[in-house]
Amino acid sequence: MSTEPPARRADPVKRLGIRDIAARAAAAPIVALTAYTAPMARMLDSHCDLLLVGDSLGMVVYGFDSTLAVTLEMMIAHGAAVMRGAARACVIVDLPFGSYQESPAQAFRNAARVMAETGCTGVKLEGGAAMAETIAFLVARGIPVLGHVGLMPQSVHGHGGFRTQGRSADEAARILADALAVEQAGAFATVLEGVTEPLGRQVAEALAIPVIGIGASPACDGQILVTEDLLGLFGTFTPRFVRRYAELGGAVAKAAEEYAADVRARRFPGAKECVGIGKDG
Repeated sequence: MSTEPPARRADPVKRLGIRDIAARAAAAPIVALTAYTAPMARMLDSHCDLLLVGDSLGMVVYGFDSTLAVTLEMMIAHGAAVMRGAARACVIVDLPFGSYQESPAQAFRNAARVMAETGCTGVKLEGGAAMAETIAFLVARGIPVLGHVGLMPQSVHGHGGFRTQGRSADEAARILADALAVEQAGAFATVLEGVTEPLGRQVAEALAIPVIGIGASPACDGQILVTEDLLGLFGTFTPRFVRRYAELGGAVAKAAEEYAADVRARRFPGAKECVGIGKDG
């Protein structure tokens, strides 16, 4: 019988929660990105405060022309994958179109299912004053909610397409009112998408909760981008507010081209990729 003490296990990484997000916003801008798979979540985890499993996966992963075809089952599957890949970042999962608009009770059933089946920290839903009752209903029942106001992709047809919001005084006033309603309803933070910079700054200054911008203002309490946009992996459409930090799409295509050439010329597989050839066999 061994007399050596058991090896000490490394302390598990503590996952950031909604209070941590608020505390970080007070000290430095929140870093947020989207993630849809375990490998990508693993690569982003140490660099991000928040990972959003966005319904943008409908366009980025599935090739839909909008987010409207995304199902609850898709969000749960990808949310669970991201949770398996991320150990540190706060993970929030989008509620897809049609899964929460009918009633607060419908929203609770589906949000509870998302949280139970993925283990995520909370959910995100789109809408301002019109969704305030639903947000309050969820928060009162223990479900953290990340709001989303401004340009809302699930309502893109009603907005007349993907256009910058808040250009008119009336539109800007409505978006500010929406943001304040989301805060009053109990959301722990809100995404503010696709608005003019002065409006983004005004909203960030008006709200006590963190405002995470995407195409809004550097004055926001944090920023979020679709990771595939940042990496140059999604070339169908590049919004003005995206900054490319890499062009991996070209690298992927080049690697596939070289692989195809090697296969057709019978250069792959070679001896080192095979068993039973040479001294290493």
